[in-house]
Amino acid sequence: MYSAVERLLKYVKYDTKSDENSHITPSTKGQLVLAKELERELRDMGLSDVSLDHNGYVMAVLPKNIDGDYKTIGFIAHMDTSPDMTANGVNPKIVENYDGKDIILNKEENIILSPKDFPEILNYVGKTIITTDGTTLLGADDKAGVSEIMAAIEYLVKNPNIPHGTIKIGFTPDEEIGEGANHFDVEKFGADFAYTVDGGEIGELEYENFNAATAKIHIKGRNVHPGTAKNKMINSMHIATEFINILPSNEKPEYTEGYEGFYHLISMSGEVEQSDIAFIVRDFDRNNFEKRKELILSTAEFLNKKYGDGLVKVDIKDSYYNMKEKIEPVKYIVDVAYKAMEEVNVIPNVSPIRGGTDGARLSFMGLPTPNLFTGGHNYHGKYEFIPTFAMEKAVDVILKIVELYSKKSI
Repeated sequence: MYSAVERLLKYVKYDTKSDENSHITPSTKGQLVLAKELERELRDMGLSDVSLDHNGYVMAVLPKNIDGDYKTIGFIAHMDTSPDMTANGVNPKIVENYDGKDIILNKEENIILSPKDFPEILNYVGKTIITTDGTTLLGADDKAGVSEIMAAIEYLVKNPNIPHGTIKIGFTPDEEIGEGANHFDVEKFGADFAYTVDGGEIGELEYENFNAATAKIHIKGRNVHPGTAKNKMINSMHIATEFINILPSNEKPEYTEGYEGFYHLISMSGEVEQSDIAFIVRDFDRNNFEKRKELILSTAEFLNKKYGDGLVKVDIKDSYYNMKEKIEPVKYIVDVAYKAMEEVNVIPNVSPIRGGTDGARLSFMGLPTPNLFTGGHNYHGKYEFIPTFAMEKAVDVILKIVELYSKKSI
């Protein structure tokens, strides 16, 4: 048997960085390479109905080994890593018996993982921690989830005396660019509900997430020689700046937490003649979410009246919605996960996801899917790390969930 840690150290060597500009699925070839490896490993384990489709989705079934009518549960993780940083040449460092001091990730570049900047690392004094070498991300988001699911399933295969119902496994591409559920065949997957293993630090249990949209604003100007520009020139960059400043200045990601929503300026470019800006809009409350989009539109309307009709055009596209409304009718699936954590001595931390997972969209596609922790920290960058004991606990939680669903009382 391979532990979740051994699997992670293997899987992070695959460059599976996704690409939002690719317009194909999977968006990068590296994801398909890892998908083929996972397909092979699942077949070697002896699972049933192992498949890899042309879009890079891997699915498999561990049939039930007990008689009776039990819920069919699924476990899902994504194979891609964030476009925010390179995943080429990932070289994990293993820090045993962490002493609470600075960890030098890269001496040449003076890149240091310090408790002064990331005090949560002090929770793992005496533990083994896997870090980056300071030049790439680690990829625990979400290869830790993939590894933990694979380790748990292999354990069940090697120990057929452990009773369980039917278990479905799904590995998806392109979650990091918001496309992980685009081609997920819920009917083929065939689970009553599922869990994504895609959370952060140990204990995280999530069934609420942002409602999310992207707003792209295109602004036209009029360029005239500055020497004769009075009452003629329209500088699109000034209008773009005014648009940004009209939005609430305290409702930005760097000023918000918990259930607070925000407007996040993600890109801007421009010249006098034309400018483009883009925001992501987030809120947990659906009504407030709609109001935020309305403010974007009314700001454009105000500026068009001020500077000229049609100069400011807005394209708003919803990305995903808060899965809470789909999970609350089957809230017991969260309660089971909560109980599982308690029974393996993990303190559950039920908190909202200030982002989204495949589970958000899958819940609206008919597959209620809350989110479980992987154990990782500082995703998407060179300061990413994961304690090995948290990965082992994630495997324990998966196995305990399976056990609880094998009991008729559930």
